[in-house]
Amino acid sequence: MDFTEKVKDFINKKSDKKKIIVIYGPTWSGKTDMSIDIAKQLDTEIISTDSRQIFQELNIGTWKITEEEKKWVFHHMIDIISADTEYSSWAFKNESEKIISNLHENNKIPILCWGTGLYIDSLIFNFNIPKVPADVSLREQLEKDAEVHGKEYIYNKLCEIDPEYAKELHPNNLRYVIRALEVKILTWKSKRDFREEKTLKYDVLFLTPYIGNRELLYNRINKRVKMMFDEGLIEEVKTLLETYKKSDFWMKTIGYKEIVEYLNWFLTEEECIAMVQKHNRNYAKKQLTWFRKYNNYIEQ
Repeated sequence: MDFTEKVKDFINKKSDKKKIIVIYGPTWSGKTDMSIDIAKQLDTEIISTDSRQIFQELNIGTWKITEEEKKWVFHHMIDIISADTEYSSWAFKNESEKIISNLHENNKIPILCWGTGLYIDSLIFNFNIPKVPADVSLREQLEKDAEVHGKEYIYNKLCEIDPEYAKELHPNNLRYVIRALEVKILTWKSKRDFREEKTLKYDVLFLTPYIGNRELLYNRINKRVKMMFDEGLIEEVKTLLETYKKSDFWMKTIGYKEIVEYLNWFLTEEECIAMVQKHNRNYAKKQLTWFRKYNNYIEQ
């Protein structure tokens, strides 16, 4: 059964819950085309679940949807803040839930698309959130340790005492790593112990364009990265460096941090391209692991 038939069956299915469509998959697997096709078919709107396309100035490196593509379907949660602004998953959740509610009120089925699994999960699952008050002194000490020894030093601390939850975080995401350490140290419990996926909040149709061919996916990633460099990614990073001299938040994004190293003479351009390709392939691999759990909710 192709996705068109699945969508038709989903629409016609009776349900006590409001409906939502999730289009997921690894980076550059074809999610954009699928989401636009379905949104046009259903006359509905798309909510971006990409943690980097929310930034106004990150365009080429995030392979942001084009104005030409957006003219067919209205897209939410894209270009909503400047690149020097930190944006939490909870801020995303709160804003996106308002959009979902509004679409449901207008008898439209919202479509969630793109590959930040944490953003998708925050919208479709019920969670228990750890209510552990912040320990200011502990947090300040960990921040000082990060300044002296580096972010990886703090991340390794988390790996030692909470290795499973550490796998869910990026070493550069210092704020989340420190919070995870804080919860573990204060309660002797992992944040995973506080978080429980109970039920799906909606009647969800999970769809993915990924066909399981990693070699094909990795080849596509490699080609796309070269296209980004050809389209001016280095110049985009130069502009960001000039605009946000005192902010490095945007530099945590794959494709940007590597070019900063290139501009600082730590990498040749060829090495930089290869590094961006490698990091995107690694990210795709992590996405595949994250999304594997959705199989438990897909009707066979």
